[in-house]
Amino acid sequence: MIEILNPAELARAKETGALVADILQALKSRSTVGTNLLDLDRWARSMIVDAGAQSCYVDYEPSFGRGPFGHYICTAVNDAVLHGLPYDYALADGDLLTLDLAVSKRGVAADSAISFIVGDSKPPESVAVISATERALNAGIAAARPGARIGDISYAIGSVLSEAGYPINTEFGGHGIGSTMHQDPHVPNTGRPGRGYKLRPGLLLALEPWVMADTAELITDADGWTLRSATGCRTAHSEHTIAITSDGAEILTLPTQAHS
Repeated sequence: MIEILNPAELARAKETGALVADILQALKSRSTVGTNLLDLDRWARSMIVDAGAQSCYVDYEPSFGRGPFGHYICTAVNDAVLHGLPYDYALADGDLLTLDLAVSKRGVAADSAISFIVGDSKPPESVAVISATERALNAGIAAARPGARIGDISYAIGSVLSEAGYPINTEFGGHGIGSTMHQDPHVPNTGRPGRGYKLRPGLLLALEPWVMADTAELITDADGWTLRSATGCRTAHSEHTIAITSDGAEILTLPTQAHS
């Protein structure tokens, strides 16, 4: 299913997107050395409930997971990159943490992810993978406009990741979003320009470039959810929900307030 949102629905999408972004930034500010992943999940739940919103994850039960997910945010550390199931772990200096959050409010969902380094250490490999995904995300957004095709976005993202020297996994990528978290069209993180669905104003897409430093192979944790690099290398994941407008794309998952 591919949804095209009307102006009233787009206004609600902006509200949901801002909420997702603000929660992520609040959690980032609390992600210090010694912070437990289960506390991040608890804080996420509290902020979602207080906002009158609903988690897209807690009851999420896709075919590839050991569902339901049962938590309110994905917390992926170091070699983990996607669907990180929160567990009893205290963050250490130099950990690369990815927070991925999807929330629904007033019938419209938004989805975003950020990767960052905890503490004062800045391992070069971690800095590099984070930077590559952020640049790729910006390139994908720049390619998103009415009349362009999904392949144009995929090509823009993949070009940045490939030029940075990273293998690209196409099992998981971006997706349409609207009344539900995951919809068509699928947006691979590499592709051929001029191919695929033609973008129209009112379409919402969650673009999410992610990479593993030296492999394209994922392995699944014993928890049945957390996906890690097969080699144990560092990983990163950057994601925004965008709306196709009459003349380009608008990022919906930008924070509305400053966080320390």
